[in-house]
Amino acid sequence: MFDTETLALLAPAVQRMAQGQPGLPALTDAAQPAVERDAIAAVLLRAAERMQDNYPYAHPLYAGQMLKPPHPVARLAYALATFVNPNNHALDGGRASSAMEREAVAGIAAMFGWDAHLGHLTSGGTMANLEALWVAGQLHPGRRVVASEQAHYTHGRITEVLKIPFQGIAHDARARMDTTALQAALDAGEVGSVVVTLGTTAAGAVDPLPQILRLRERYGFRVHVDAAYGGYYRLADNLAPEARAAFEAIGEADSIVVDPHKHGLQPYGCGCVLFKDPSVGRFYRHDSPYTYFSSKELHLGEISLECSRAGAAAVALWATQQCLPLQRGGAFAQGLQACREAALELHRRVAEDSRFLPGPAPELDIVVWAPRGASASEVSARSQAVFEAAAREDLHLAVASFPRAMFPHWPLQWDTDRVACLRSSLMKPEHRAWIPEIWSRLARATDTVLAA
Repeated sequence: MFDTETLALLAPAVQRMAQGQPGLPALTDAAQPAVERDAIAAVLLRAAERMQDNYPYAHPLYAGQMLKPPHPVARLAYALATFVNPNNHALDGGRASSAMEREAVAGIAAMFGWDAHLGHLTSGGTMANLEALWVAGQLHPGRRVVASEQAHYTHGRITEVLKIPFQGIAHDARARMDTTALQAALDAGEVGSVVVTLGTTAAGAVDPLPQILRLRERYGFRVHVDAAYGGYYRLADNLAPEARAAFEAIGEADSIVVDPHKHGLQPYGCGCVLFKDPSVGRFYRHDSPYTYFSSKELHLGEISLECSRAGAAAVALWATQQCLPLQRGGAFAQGLQACREAALELHRRVAEDSRFLPGPAPELDIVVWAPRGASASEVSARSQAVFEAAAREDLHLAVASFPRAMFPHWPLQWDTDRVACLRSSLMKPEHRAWIPEIWSRLARATDTVLAA
């Protein structure tokens, strides 16, 4: 789980990088302020001990929240870049890393079928979505942004910050945007943009993008795809037909967000925002009296709301894509397919077991289910209890609250409008081989709760 062998690859790479400026006078003084080597070693060990206070995120028995370990090449390339510590705001601060960012972002755009585009990396999906909705607001001032009630809560917060009217749209029993409810909102008028989520963070649901695009032909709104979690599944070959159709249509969107620090094997934070029409760069135009003079080439700060951005994130992403190209059928895509296979297998076992109530069939790699109970409140209590009992078995799940509308066929007394369920993000390829062990521990935890 903690790979130390590849650390041996870092020193030669640092030495090679140091050869890039041979004309500089030698610098023999120690870094200032000076700290003794033994003191550094001691504090690193203390930090390591503090970091033991974490869940085992990189292990397959961690199957709860959306936490995926970075690939070794990403960790090493990030560490390598920190010896220079480039800032990808202006070319003055990160010449090489800015070029690598443009190449890496172009690779992501190509994955979605885009050649011409405008895009850059961000600190994460929240900032990437903020930029996309900010541009949407510039294009359709005063008009509403709408998103599914199962979309990430950040859209409501972002639009509040941007002073853009926002409306949540009802969803169906599979947690996907209800297009009938969307059409009613469109008929009411003043909708400027529709946020389409391909991979909701709660249930992994995929909104029906093809149907929404047909509505766009009639109503003329802007389509923003939030694929922060699910975007890389464009490469997977084992999606169900409806999800596959949505990902095939993603290139028809006006803007796309994807998070390389989720399924892209990157350290936090690394998000990406893409615009189909490069001319939206005009909204970013600003004057900086001291940052853009070293080159007449495009400075990434000229197309970003963020100023300082870690060039190391771009170097890590570029290196990862060099080793693992974004291609269908390639090793990277096969890893995603393994995640989905793990989710399908866990869902199958849950659906066939009388101890559980299954949620919607997973569209990507998130599984939702609950232990059986007579009422919604009892199911919620048992979900929390199984979550705690599983943790004692070193199986780490998550608990999520969902509305009654998600489970119309559950034989419950609905004494509350929402129910807490167990939720598992099986986003590590290793999860596929570990499903039998995960199931064994889940079964023991559930039996303990049901026997109480």
